[in-house]
Amino acid sequence: MRSALRTCPICDAVCGLRLELGGDNRVASVKGDQDDPFSKGFICPKGASLGTLDEDPHRLRNPMVRKDGEWVEVSWDEAFQTVERGLQGVIDAHGRDALAVYFGNPTFHTMAGFMYRMPLTQSLGTRNVYSASTIDQAPKQVACGLMLGDPFAIAVPDLDRTDYLMVIGANPVESNGSLCAAPDFPRRLKALRERGGKLVVVDPRRTRTAAVADEHHFVRPGTDAYLLLGIVHTLLAENLTSIDIEVNGLDELRRLAADFTPQAAARECGVPAEDIARLARELAAAPTAAVYTRIGTCTAEFGTLTQWLVDTVNILTGNFDRPGGVMFTRPAIAEIFRPREPFALGQWRSRVKELPEAMGELPVATLADEIETPGQGQVRALVTVAGNLVLSAPNGPRLDRAFADLDFMVCVDPYLNETTKHANVILPPPRMLQMPHYDFLLLTVTVRNYARFSPQILPLEAGQVSEAEILARLSLIAAGQGADADPAMLDEMIVGQVLGGAVEAPGSPFAGRTVADLRAGLQGDSGPELMLDALLQLGAYGLSLADLLAKPHGIDLGPLEPRLPELVRTASGRVELAPALLAGDVGRLRERLAAPAPEILLIGRRQLRSNNSWLHNVPVLVGGSNRCTLHVNPGDVARLGLGERALVRSAAGELVVAVEPTDAIMPGVVSLPHGWGHSGDGQPVATENAGVNANALTDESVIDVLSGNAVFNGVPVTVSAAP
Repeated sequence: MRSALRTCPICDAVCGLRLELGGDNRVASVKGDQDDPFSKGFICPKGASLGTLDEDPHRLRNPMVRKDGEWVEVSWDEAFQTVERGLQGVIDAHGRDALAVYFGNPTFHTMAGFMYRMPLTQSLGTRNVYSASTIDQAPKQVACGLMLGDPFAIAVPDLDRTDYLMVIGANPVESNGSLCAAPDFPRRLKALRERGGKLVVVDPRRTRTAAVADEHHFVRPGTDAYLLLGIVHTLLAENLTSIDIEVNGLDELRRLAADFTPQAAARECGVPAEDIARLARELAAAPTAAVYTRIGTCTAEFGTLTQWLVDTVNILTGNFDRPGGVMFTRPAIAEIFRPREPFALGQWRSRVKELPEAMGELPVATLADEIETPGQGQVRALVTVAGNLVLSAPNGPRLDRAFADLDFMVCVDPYLNETTKHANVILPPPRMLQMPHYDFLLLTVTVRNYARFSPQILPLEAGQVSEAEILARLSLIAAGQGADADPAMLDEMIVGQVLGGAVEAPGSPFAGRTVADLRAGLQGDSGPELMLDALLQLGAYGLSLADLLAKPHGIDLGPLEPRLPELVRTASGRVELAPALLAGDVGRLRERLAAPAPEILLIGRRQLRSNNSWLHNVPVLVGGSNRCTLHVNPGDVARLGLGERALVRSAAGELVVAVEPTDAIMPGVVSLPHGWGHSGDGQPVATENAGVNANALTDESVIDVLSGNAVFNGVPVTVSAAP
């Protein structure tokens, strides 16, 4: 037996793990790393299953090429040659506008997924770029972009020092946090209450997070913006504000909130007016307070407005960029992803529906339009990296049909699944334990400054190709360099660009040095490791890869500290409280004040032992509470005459699903978990426990208009007894 340390790569919590491996290199046990200064030994069921997930016998080990309708294992050289012929054929016939690329959620959890994303996108030379961002987080980033000028300036609750935490549309006890990396969220919430603080949860379900709160308020799905405007109205009307940062637009904000009294907000959101006013007063009176929201509100029709209002409340109560309020992480790496110019939305638009670009991407909700609609620029070839769109995107069945009509499709994925079954080529990355790991993005939203690097635990086997090499060779093929181009060439180019930027940046401490000099000081066994070492050495703490290797349990870099002035990128140099685009969308929200509410609304559901669609083939995670059922309030079960199964219909489709009565969900709301509906023989455990695809019910034509994010929460449905 031997021990190995690893950061868990499954969810956003960045927990440290200790693995025990046998002489056959199989994982015998996975436990929390007690010596990790951030996670302190915490582990969840997903992390405990890492060995089983990594050793899944149904993972693809070799490239697959579809020949005459049959899957055939081929060599890597043949696979890349097939990719070159397929992509080049589409480019020659239709131009680069006929190409599209999609990056799935797991790309945020691998070094290569982060470092090669931009090179691959640039090499493809297309504006048809899509990712999981417009499935779950674009509203937050667009709101930050419009308010602060930087879509990556995401404030997280200073969880360990706050006196009052309001959680809206998030369930961190089960999700372990999202856009807020906080290992052992339950312990941190318990500590909040033990030090005399208060936890308030607002959610259409009484989640596990709500169960440990001081207060829980049911709220009608999709109406969180009304609730928050009611709080803003109260703060302004009662002179409860305590703004301690430089802002623009306070008078315009007052005008926008004028009609949204607690009474008007209560009629829409279902939270009593007296509670809305009281919550506003409590937030203002608390020594420190933080409002945090996540996927439940990001995936609603007014998602961007809600994210704006959350930070507006934090600003009005004096809790923005303040200890105990919401603050900004200072990561160990150089923040090369931050923009130098103010954020701009809609620099180009999609071909068919003219939806605006955000952060260089188009909404995934319009991908099917781009594939199905003839004309110049019609998407005819698709590259996907770690994404199962048929189960994760709105109206997945439509995408399922559209993918069958593509001229060429290549997928970087370890599974034959509902999406990759349409590919011409599948390129499987190695096992997670065969890859080094550093959370480039997640370590920018930690509730404490922290860094940890995990070297690969197991070597690549003969004939295996690293994920970095796969993505580098794809990038070179797309750039016209050919299937045989050396991926090290791209690695050196990326490293050179990073170092060159540091040398040339005004005021840089590296000004006057040469790229060659800096390059000579880097170490690493792969392109991603060299890139990491460069970013660490150029970062705020002057660390290096060697420093992280010497501290395998991670490095505590201290509590969050105020840093707002260095992050603001708006033209005014101030935080904008009432950006024009957001102010305009308030008018759309106001128009809904008198609209009748649908009888039944569908929402999603987070599950402790599930993570989107890619953990359902792990036997130890199947069963118990991890089932695909429809949560229905008992009163609705009786009123609708439901039996064991229900027929659920929406504007997009219908499905039949098992009913699970529970008073944990408010009347008039039903809930389905996300990422189910498996089929085929590529993942037999998942298929045996298939469940239903909730995205057969989500309407891709309904989006948050500012960010383009798909709407998965607050979907109008009808529910009846299944025949």
